[in-house]
Amino acid sequence: MPSHYIQFEHVYKAFGEKKVLEDVDFCVEPAETLVILGRSGVGKSVTLQHMMGFLKPDAGRVWVAGEDITDYKESELERIRRKVTMVFQSGALFDSLSIFENVAFPLREKRGYDENNIEEVVNGLLDLLEIRELADEFPAGLSTGMKRAAAIARALSAQPEAILYDEPTTMVDPLMSQHIEDLISRLKKQLKLTSVVVTHDTRLARRVADRMMFLEEGRVGFFGTADELLGCSDPLIQEFFQEDRTRSAAG
Repeated sequence: MPSHYIQFEHVYKAFGEKKVLEDVDFCVEPAETLVILGRSGVGKSVTLQHMMGFLKPDAGRVWVAGEDITDYKESELERIRRKVTMVFQSGALFDSLSIFENVAFPLREKRGYDENNIEEVVNGLLDLLEIRELADEFPAGLSTGMKRAAAIARALSAQPEAILYDEPTTMVDPLMSQHIEDLISRLKKQLKLTSVVVTHDTRLARRVADRMMFLEEGRVGFFGTADELLGCSDPLIQEFFQEDRTRSAAG
């Protein structure tokens, strides 16, 4: 059994004729933050979906929480998803519930929490994410960035061992992007959860990553530290960072 918290072993995935992941091999250690970088359509989000068991590889093995989940049935995956939670781009909040009730939802699914416990935990998380004032609001009235912050609070209320972020700063304004970046950085330091962040935001990546992986057309173009990535001579990686520097200068 691997000692890594997450491990992909020669994973292949195709949708019809289109290869999405091709011989993908990497690992994530307990309490480590891995950032997966790359352009749109190279397989970043598909990689996350394999970690959650939403997709299964056509070949290769996927290990999560130290278990080979490749052939797990849905009932077995539910047990894994109590350990590993995901913050979706959309936030995936319940529209009919207030932000307080959204964050409380995982706690109500567990035994051993009375209303006083739930209120204490939820308010603590809302404070941690700096969104206490949104407790009585509903998702429809919130910006994309605020929905993301609420979704992170709800993910944390499940008390996971690992948290997966899918493009946490995309489609939000620069101020909210900075806020989410600050949150993820603070959570990394305080909670020391195993984390995987899929992003094209190199500033976020440099701030929170212990290691980085760069995907190129479904293949691992690079796997290592941030400093090693910045010094990498791969022309596609150099071009990616140059484009990012150009965007930053224009902004």
